[in-house]
Amino acid sequence: MYELRNKIILIPGGLGLIGKEISINLASEGAKVIVLDLKKNKLKKKKFFYSKNEGQIIYFKCNVNNVLQLNKIKKQIIKKFKRLDVLINLAAITDAVESPKDIFESKFENFSIKNWNKSIQTNLTSIFLLCKIFGSIMVNQREGSIINFSSTYGIVAPDQSLYVDKNLKPFYYKNPAYPTTKGGVISFTRYLAAYWGGKNVRVNCISPGGIENNQNKIFIQNYSKKTPLKRMGKPTDLNGIIKLLSSDESKYITGSNLIVDGGWTSV
Repeated sequence: MYELRNKIILIPGGLGLIGKEISINLASEGAKVIVLDLKKNKLKKKKFFYSKNEGQIIYFKCNVNNVLQLNKIKKQIIKKFKRLDVLINLAAITDAVESPKDIFESKFENFSIKNWNKSIQTNLTSIFLLCKIFGSIMVNQREGSIINFSSTYGIVAPDQSLYVDKNLKPFYYKNPAYPTTKGGVISFTRYLAAYWGGKNVRVNCISPGGIENNQNKIFIQNYSKKTPLKRMGKPTDLNGIIKLLSSDESKYITGSNLIVDGGWTSV
């Protein structure tokens, strides 16, 4: 069992599909979890403060690209806890299969520079800022673990054939910005692991496969058929690797990209 009691863990994007599960699971293990997200307070209270983990989770409404907000929260963390043990960077945007808009806007030929820049800012620049601002706490204390989130699409190109129906008609296109930013996350992780290795700050990356979330049945079937374990992932499938990287049991792991995809990228 990984010892997480009283670990101070910061999770930007902690109210997302994966973030909610990770936050609640870490809190149940005795960690003090600090969640940053843009979602409204009423959702925060419903999900966390009225749960069995009341008191273990603190919430800040925050734009992860706002340097002033991030520095203010940094000061509050130092004042209250005097340290930060783990930073889990989950904040990101993607064009979700379960809620497609105009699918043709996502085609490479039609993809706008506005949406490209938005993805770069949210999925890549925000991680740079979060690591710079909160990682400095770890550098000063000469200890800490940073866990960045990439994707299987940061390793291999999107398989557009997953997004066609039985008549081979596309119902969705994976846009070019998402895999580009997720590939960048992996490279940035390696850079920072090497840069801060001498400070005893470990920096690793997790690349999850597709997580089932009310996508249409054709997509789930297509994805599962391609996966050796014959199913999509669940948010709970990431709890084990998160607990490992958050604990002292992983003190010799840094610069790694750990793939949790049911074997999807192995075939």
